[in-house]
Amino acid sequence: MLKEKFKWLFWPLMGILLFTTAANIPYTLNDENYYSAISELNTVVSVAIPNTLSFCKEELPLEKQYVREAIEHELIVNTYWHSSSIFLIKRAKRWFPVIQPILKKNGVPDDFKYLAVAESGLKNAVSPAGARGFWQIMKATGREYGLEINSAIDERYHIEKSTEVACQYILNAYEKYGSWTLAAASYNAGMNGITKNLKMQKAETYYDMNLGEETGRYVYRIVALKELLSRPEDFGFKLRAKDLYRPYDTYEITVDTTIHSLGDFAALYGMNYKELKIYNPWLRQTSMPDKSRKQYQIKIPKEN
Repeated sequence: MLKEKFKWLFWPLMGILLFTTAANIPYTLNDENYYSAISELNTVVSVAIPNTLSFCKEELPLEKQYVREAIEHELIVNTYWHSSSIFLIKRAKRWFPVIQPILKKNGVPDDFKYLAVAESGLKNAVSPAGARGFWQIMKATGREYGLEINSAIDERYHIEKSTEVACQYILNAYEKYGSWTLAAASYNAGMNGITKNLKMQKAETYYDMNLGEETGRYVYRIVALKELLSRPEDFGFKLRAKDLYRPYDTYEITVDTTIHSLGDFAALYGMNYKELKIYNPWLRQTSMPDKSRKQYQIKIPKEN
């Protein structure tokens, strides 16, 4: 009975013991210095909002209280979601060098690389609605912009080709709105959705519109991710250079015929099947049909 009565104390006390052991602090409950050390280690503070924030050189109207609170929310969420944010910092080192030159070539501002972070966390994610890849492209949109999408090949998973498609969409949206911020918002809500809300609400900017939670947070989240990934040390993230993921070092070979076994193909180039899929995630089956003799570029690690 006594054990049952006091069992609720067990896990909190175990948590204190584990924490103090890890922190290498003497476990002396009556020691004033102990509590001071615990307090210092366990301090959680709010995140300071910079005096100015911008997306693609378009400044956020921080003089509006609801704008300040919205960006503060995203800054705090991403600062204190430690495990997720650490992996974003790691992946950015690998993938930004791939994405940035494509944005620049197409005349899309560099800040849009953070849109890819917001969309997928720089992973080949799959949404409940069926959007796929780093840029979360729907099947119909991908085909409309020229991607090959079928059971064997899905170029939404092709980082370079999907980035090209994202650029074309963003440029079309910018041409329509004359605002990079509205172009970014339309990537989430669709151009029809943004146009409808601008007209219905008699609004002129993204920050004037009353939107659903997802789109209403979308641009703020992108800006918060920009701040975090541009200067992670200012948010308490201390990663060494060797902690970051290096870009893949590959070369490409041209294939214009059916590959009946990707496992055999991988072995031919000194890698295993899994490695082949890591470097070429757009290959979706165990073979690559090519009856039309279309040319495909397959990445091979240089070390092989």
